[in-house]
Amino acid sequence: MTSSDWGDWLPRAVDAADPETVSVWYLGCNGFVLKGAEGTVLYVDPYLGTGDPPRTVRMIPVPFDARDVRSADAVLATHEHTDHVHGPSQAPILERTDATFFAPDDSLAVAREEESWTDRWDVGDEQFSEVTEGDSFEVGEFTVHVESAHDPDSTHPVSYVIEHPSGTIFHGGDTKPADEFGDLGARYDVDLGIFAFGAVGNIPDKETGEPRRTKWYSTENEVVKAASDLCVNRLLPTHWDMWKGLTADPAVLHHHARSYEYPKRLEIVEIGDRTEL
Repeated sequence: MTSSDWGDWLPRAVDAADPETVSVWYLGCNGFVLKGAEGTVLYVDPYLGTGDPPRTVRMIPVPFDARDVRSADAVLATHEHTDHVHGPSQAPILERTDATFFAPDDSLAVAREEESWTDRWDVGDEQFSEVTEGDSFEVGEFTVHVESAHDPDSTHPVSYVIEHPSGTIFHGGDTKPADEFGDLGARYDVDLGIFAFGAVGNIPDKETGEPRRTKWYSTENEVVKAASDLCVNRLLPTHWDMWKGLTADPAVLHHHARSYEYPKRLEIVEIGDRTEL
């Protein structure tokens, strides 16, 4: 378990918050906490690991210890990669709160088979819920729709459209632009769109250790295209802060987005920041 030098202030801030609509905290990488006006708490892709140095090196703090989380109704995973499904980051949340882990099949295979969450933590198999594209489910005051995602590096990625009486959030995981986004933009009125953005850089190859040109996330033009196709009002870029060699400056997206009707606004947050729906 990786400890945090931030202590437990962030989980305590979530517990203490009394939002009028939905409060959204950015956990760095692609992780978020959502808390609704009625107190429902969702975690999406929380990752508290340090990567696999020297290949993947975490460039931001670990914002909290998963064992300090006391309130959670669900944890949502977008796909099976380590920084989206990670036992030490997520299983203690399930253990402490009895939350349900919603994830596609390949993500659940990591939790059940590769990492054996039910053996290593006090997590029951009934806390796992498989989702696939086209599904919808309720978690407290939220309605979650499971939609497609275009992430060629993943074996089964999904995106989530999270509806609340006060507005709608789209979390695309590590998606690139997808043909389906135009249809999604017509079906949903997305207030806040969350998209992974990063640089193309040199990352050591898994086998040889030699630097290799690597592109894991959308470029400037791609992330704006995805947000434009979905007609999101506010674009919130993620993942740009995380990995050494793939970090980027999200402020450049102002220039790329200014000629498009959507997104209406670029919202840049840093790890630990809170924004409102």
